[in-house]
Amino acid sequence: MAATTNDDVWLVIPVYNEAQVIREVATHAKATFPNIVCVDDGSSDDSVAEIRAAGVSLVRHPVNLGQGAAIQTGVEYARAQPGARYFVTFDADGQHQVDDVAAMIARLRTEPIDIIVGTRFADGRSESVPPLRRMALRTIVFLSPRTRRLGLTDAHNGLRAFNKTVAGQLDLLMSGMSHASEFVALIDHHHWRVAEQPVTILYTEYSRAKGQSLINGVNIVADGLFHTRMRK
Repeated sequence: MAATTNDDVWLVIPVYNEAQVIREVATHAKATFPNIVCVDDGSSDDSVAEIRAAGVSLVRHPVNLGQGAAIQTGVEYARAQPGARYFVTFDADGQHQVDDVAAMIARLRTEPIDIIVGTRFADGRSESVPPLRRMALRTIVFLSPRTRRLGLTDAHNGLRAFNKTVAGQLDLLMSGMSHASEFVALIDHHHWRVAEQPVTILYTEYSRAKGQSLINGVNIVADGLFHTRMRK
């Protein structure tokens, strides 16, 4: 029954000042995936009220700790719920598509995979990525030998789906955006079976305003490489 109702799937949505969109994003996703936890990361707007209005689970950080910390908190909450088997990191800004999540979960149910990372660089989908962001993402991969070795083309894609093995071992120490590099390091360290899934990212004026610049992308990789050495 869980395979058809998705009762064993939890979406983890980190939220920081997303009052304009979070209710719509959560409500739409809830129609397919009833288990959603939004982690409010110290928002100063009406995000908390909008999350509650969407009727999904809410966990709050009293202060802003960063997306990595919000994801870790959300996964810890979700993995403690009865029946939870699959977990998804899902952005609050409306970029991610529920249909892509469904395809990723279907693969986790049937293929020998522990974690699936979305990629914007398959099936000609990269044309929808704004040029500056495309350059930043390509630069990140170029500067990360581990990412290339794992066969990942878009490791900083925030849409990821994974099983209980990954959720149980996940221990993100980097609280900010550099958690994406840490995800890659953990995949390598724990030998999680990884695959990519072509996904569509919806770029709106709202989501574009929150994107990473090329310099920030390079800084993320540098932080990730430094942190990987520190973990060892």
